[in-house]
Amino acid sequence: MSTRWYPLYQRGCPQLRIFLPNFWMKLVRPKHELPGNIVQFECSLEMTKHDIRNYLEKIYNVPVVDVRTRIGLGPTRRDPTYGYVVKDDDPKIAYVTLGGNETFKFPDLFPEKDKDKKIDEEKAMDESKRGFKKYLEKHKEKPGVPSWLSI
Repeated sequence: MSTRWYPLYQRGCPQLRIFLPNFWMKLVRPKHELPGNIVQFECSLEMTKHDIRNYLEKIYNVPVVDVRTRIGLGPTRRDPTYGYVVKDDDPKIAYVTLGGNETFKFPDLFPEKDKDKKIDEEKAMDESKRGFKKYLEKHKEKPGVPSWLSI
């Protein structure tokens, strides 16, 4: 099913109609730990289990064993301008079981190297704070004099 407009068919003209579905899927990191062969997607409400299976198998060549879906509860929030409560749309969540020995693992975007780098940055920040405190102690008797004037 599509809500897009296509040019009307006119006799003698080539057929310009193509099928563009309104389906979309988004890979989502689950809140709770799942087995390695189960992947969580957020998809459009119009998609059925069969649509999800065909979408993954035909377009991405992913072997699918089972598809389970549920409709989650959309978040509610307070509107910052007017203050009334707003409820966002409910997402459809699909749990896809991969076939064979297939497993999916999210990539590690922040490896251990970055953590070591962060520790080095924290050490540099502490050292600069100590240097600034030392500067303040040295110049506390001359509050109105700029630092470049002192020797």
